[in-house]
Amino acid sequence: MNDKYLYLYNTLINYTRNKDLYKNLNREDNFSDRLTLFLLHFSFFLKNYKNDENKKILQEIYDFNFRQLELSIREIGYGDQSINKKMKDYINLFHSMVSEIHFWDDLPKSDKLKKISIYLSDFKNNDELLDYFNDFNENLSKKTLNSYLKSVSNP
Repeated sequence: MNDKYLYLYNTLINYTRNKDLYKNLNREDNFSDRLTLFLLHFSFFLKNYKNDENKKILQEIYDFNFRQLELSIREIGYGDQSINKKMKDYINLFHSMVSEIHFWDDLPKSDKLKKISIYLSDFKNNDELLDYFNDFNENLSKKTLNSYLKSVSNP
C-alpha cells in the first residue's frame, strides 16, 4: 500500500487523541466517539484545502484515510458484511459533516454550535469544542497543504 499520506493520517489521529476533547463526554469514550472527532478534523482539513489545484491529491488523501479506517475496523474484529455497512455509515456521516461545515467561516457562533452538537450530542460543553474547532480551522488556514504532506507541520 502506498503510504505517502501516512504522516497526514497520523497527524489527524493525534489531533483526535487530544484528551481535552473528551473531558466533557458524559461517559467513557469509545471507538465511535474517536472516529467522529477524526472525521470532524478531516472535514475541516478538506474544507480548508479544497480547490481545483488540490483536487487530485485531496482525492488520494480521502481514499487513503478511508482505507486506513477500514483497516482499523477490521482490526477491531468486524466481519466483511459488517465492515461494508459500517464504512457506508461512516462515509455518509463524513459527507454530512463536510456539508455542514462548508460555510463555517461565515456562520455565527450559534449556528456553529448547532452544527457541532449534531455530531457530538453526548458531550456536555460543546462551547469548548466549538472553540477548539474554530482554532483548529484557523490554524489550518495559516498552513499550506504541502506543510502537512512534507512532514513539517506539528500537530
